[in-house]
Amino acid sequence: MSRQNYTFTSESVSEGHPDKVCDRISDAVLDAFLNEEPEARVACETFATTNRVVIGGEVGLSDQDKLHDYMGRIDEIARDCIKDIGYEQDKFHHETVEVTNLLHEQSAHIAQGVDASGDKDEGAGDQGIMFGYATTETSALMPAPIQYSHAILRRLAEVRKNGTEPALGPDAKSQLSVVYRDGKPVGVSSIVLSTQHLDAALSSDDIRAIVEPYIRETLPEGWLTAETEWHVNPTGKFVIGGPDGDAGLTGRKIIVDTYGGAAPHGGGAFSGKDPTKVDRSAAYAARYLAKNVVAAGMAERCTIQLSYAIGVSKPLSIYAETYGTGQVSDAEIEKAVGQAMDLTPRGIREHLQMNKPIYQRTAAYGHFGRKPDADGGFSWERTDLVDALKAAV
Repeated sequence: MSRQNYTFTSESVSEGHPDKVCDRISDAVLDAFLNEEPEARVACETFATTNRVVIGGEVGLSDQDKLHDYMGRIDEIARDCIKDIGYEQDKFHHETVEVTNLLHEQSAHIAQGVDASGDKDEGAGDQGIMFGYATTETSALMPAPIQYSHAILRRLAEVRKNGTEPALGPDAKSQLSVVYRDGKPVGVSSIVLSTQHLDAALSSDDIRAIVEPYIRETLPEGWLTAETEWHVNPTGKFVIGGPDGDAGLTGRKIIVDTYGGAAPHGGGAFSGKDPTKVDRSAAYAARYLAKNVVAAGMAERCTIQLSYAIGVSKPLSIYAETYGTGQVSDAEIEKAVGQAMDLTPRGIREHLQMNKPIYQRTAAYGHFGRKPDADGGFSWERTDLVDALKAAV
């Protein structure tokens, strides 16, 4: 029997966090190439610091002339991202930041291992292990600490960008310590919120007065009590934010991107990678499978692990863990998910319609626990595999 009474903490960071600025730019570059060619190959990394953004990695289009043309758009893509996030600081401004583009053509040796040819199926873009997780503790079938940490920052971004709270800046972090009783989330023992502000005269108490109403409206009723500890801008002033305050890099917030530490992570980051890279697509597929297992009533909690080898199409292993909550055996779930979905890289992409420019929107506030979009975004959050799973057990 797993532990039932405990406190668990997760954190989130806003779209203006230095690492998230980099994730956003990398995914915007990816979307631009996928918009031109659904089978484009992209592995884009971004580094940001004071007055500077450096973009590197490898890209590939079937038409090399178009590849050259797109290289000329990278500067504009980066500046558009920075502008939308809201940075107009003296030392990090979308108009004046220096953008260096070091992208180059994809390695032929990597391509030959991945591309389909003759009777060879398309292989995985790399070796690795990927995890997906779902739990009944929230309606999105996500762990409560990370889901509500994201929700708080999304709400603060909304009121910042629509002009309701002009004193707030783009860079922010939230952290919730959620109390569990009998295995269910029932309250918040402490909340940490640090947000950039544009008026240097504002104190921590002033910032709390601004953000507290939005936090209260975001969290479930009764979760905040007189005993809840509040730490709002605990170090005092937070005026210099974003890459001017701290350097950023693509892929450094993988726990924020997934389950807030409540479930395993395979180690591979997502942003800037096209869906032939199983670091991304198979992690999305694993979430899709775990969510559908839970939505089907097969378990209250489920972790799915997939593993791959570079150049090999089929997964090397499928592993399921339901933490004693399963209505069917874990071995039956492993068999069912393998039957219900083609888990080759191409099978995943086709099933979840992933060869679309849908990735920039994933760069902040979590890749999971979001509502599926009509254009195919967050397709891995659908629960349309329930019947197939039930039929397979």
